[in-house]
Amino acid sequence: MNHSPIPVILAGGKGERFWPLSRRQRPKQFLSLDGSGRSLLQATGDRLLPLAGDWQKMWVIASAALADGIRAQLPELPADNLLIEPEGRDTAAAVAWGSLAIAERYGEAAIAGFFPADHWIDNQDRFTQTLQAASTLAAQDRAIVTLGITPTYAATGYGYIEQGAAKGEFGGLPAFQVQRFTEKPDHKTAAEFIATQRFSWNSGMFVFQVSTMLAELQAYAPQILEPLAAQGVAAYSNLPKKSIDYAVMEQTQLACVLPVSFGWDDLGDWNALARLRQGEAKNLDLARHIDLDTQGAIIYASDDHEIVATLGLEDIVIVRDGKVTLVARKDRTQDIKKLLKQLQADPQYEEFL
Repeated sequence: MNHSPIPVILAGGKGERFWPLSRRQRPKQFLSLDGSGRSLLQATGDRLLPLAGDWQKMWVIASAALADGIRAQLPELPADNLLIEPEGRDTAAAVAWGSLAIAERYGEAAIAGFFPADHWIDNQDRFTQTLQAASTLAAQDRAIVTLGITPTYAATGYGYIEQGAAKGEFGGLPAFQVQRFTEKPDHKTAAEFIATQRFSWNSGMFVFQVSTMLAELQAYAPQILEPLAAQGVAAYSNLPKKSIDYAVMEQTQLACVLPVSFGWDDLGDWNALARLRQGEAKNLDLARHIDLDTQGAIIYASDDHEIVATLGLEDIVIVRDGKVTLVARKDRTQDIKKLLKQLQADPQYEEFL
């Protein structure tokens, strides 16, 4: 029997490392970055719709500041299926509220899946097969299943999941208990992890029976679950800010990992676009770019009437959007968030955020 989870899209991220293209009112998930013409949020909805069966079973959680944008991008989404957070309180609160909402409508035996809105995923058939396998595991073994991405390089920007004891095969895919989670190791440690072939990248995608997650939230994060259960969204402003990883996944004994092999990227910063779209070209040109002796560059301009000219540069990112130009070394794009903190500290830069 094929199980499919009720999909919940976590659409509250800021995508700050894609600044200046990503802004407060136009975060990364509202952008089309893969060349398809569909935003990351829309592509996530497209990908999950076959699992849901129809839009009546699709859910989205996001902050109030993004609600109008989500309605515009996903007009098919029923109004009651958009859970609007008064303010972002990280993923533990979002998962708790989404789980309570699904339990109220479908009962605690329902299987739910939580998915970030801003990932790129290849191979729809394998993605669907994987989630059906995860749902079967969640239903049969009272497991909280996380999808682990098979690493392709020693990434230092991802969390890692170590496989423990084998749980058997589900839908033809092997599953394992989670031995431990490790947050963003240094390069040497990441390389050692990969060499063991026991580690996956933490994708941030979870599948579970709602009753299981609610019980684990009660055990490990009652300060989040109990106010939400009692007061609903009115409790939000007083909830602690915690990720679901810290609140539950790193403490529960029910975590399982399903290593997967479909194409995946969390599109964390501008370098992700080069991985996705550059191919064999010497530069990634998403603008009218005239260059002399420039290589390894990522060039983006929102206005296709503008020209970006470069001379003798290597491994740089140039982004033009409106009145803002970003020029950065490719190995410093993770620090764009630090740059934004400087802008946020000065009111004269408010319009550029």
